[in-house]
Amino acid sequence: MCFALFSSIYASSEIPNSFNLNISKNNFLNSLAEKPDKNSTDDLFSSQAKVIALETPDLKTMQGNTICAIATPCVVSSKVLGDTFGANQNQKEVVDYLVQNGDTVKSIADEYKISVNTLLWANEMTSSSKVKVGQTLSILPVDGVLHIVKKGDLMTVIASKYKAKADDIISYNNLANQDDIYEGDILVVPGGVMPKNAPTSIGSQVPLDSSFFIYPTQGIIWQGLHYYNAVDIANECGTYVRAAAAGTVQRAVGNGGYNNGMGNHITIRHSNGTVTYYGHLMTLNVKAGDHVDKAQLIGLIGGKPGMAGAGKSTGCHLHFQVTGARNWLTSYPVKTKISY
Repeated sequence: MCFALFSSIYASSEIPNSFNLNISKNNFLNSLAEKPDKNSTDDLFSSQAKVIALETPDLKTMQGNTICAIATPCVVSSKVLGDTFGANQNQKEVVDYLVQNGDTVKSIADEYKISVNTLLWANEMTSSSKVKVGQTLSILPVDGVLHIVKKGDLMTVIASKYKAKADDIISYNNLANQDDIYEGDILVVPGGVMPKNAPTSIGSQVPLDSSFFIYPTQGIIWQGLHYYNAVDIANECGTYVRAAAAGTVQRAVGNGGYNNGMGNHITIRHSNGTVTYYGHLMTLNVKAGDHVDKAQLIGLIGGKPGMAGAGKSTGCHLHFQVTGARNWLTSYPVKTKISY
């Protein structure tokens, strides 16, 4: 629930020059409501059955012109608690590695305790490929392959293709079941082997008009191209995140958990089959199945260390990723300021 403080839609704010962002403008305000009366029938902040007094919302200022009420659930599952406080943080996420002087494919693979083939497959390289200083490589946390889910993919078919076990893929990617996959999802296939006749590229890219996407948020390009086809855009926690194009929400994960490093996140499938991914969100304004318009508010930037739903993050920023098409933001130099 948000209330505009000023008539302007956007408020200008100076973009910070370092990743250690100042978020003092977004301090939580004291709750305006009194503690609920258990016997009250008109209390807006109790459960429908009137058996649990829910936590009243705090008010949070965003971008200097809006107040939003944000409430935390008072009943939290053990899974959410474990994800939040690190019990399930077993480092299953893909990480990025910047090639250093003297590195070879084998030395990097040995350092991360993965096979040479796993490193080659994840980075669309062949046995004759050489690494270059400054090159960014995706490092899988386990031997296997990456798979980008395409329209019509079935878990059993994916497992068969890579000579892997469907149950292992489901477990490793924290999926609910074999049907919990959507076009554009990127799966780690533990123990998988790349077929000999597989195409060089693990994901085809459709040509797009330059006006198809808009900026998903405002801020600074803090990290350039990294896993997978993504950039990081730094700004204060609480900054608006908007749909880069119209589409349908496939995932809206706001359980406050680690979620393989991405924390709270949203994926949107667009009319041409491309999918955009928005990671490290503080709050979500949409749910799975919702249709969203281009530029519609879908969430708020999160990522502050220790914040529920931050995942593996070192500061307030948006992880913005595109599958099925070129991420046009990867052509922007690091520290480029983007704004509407």
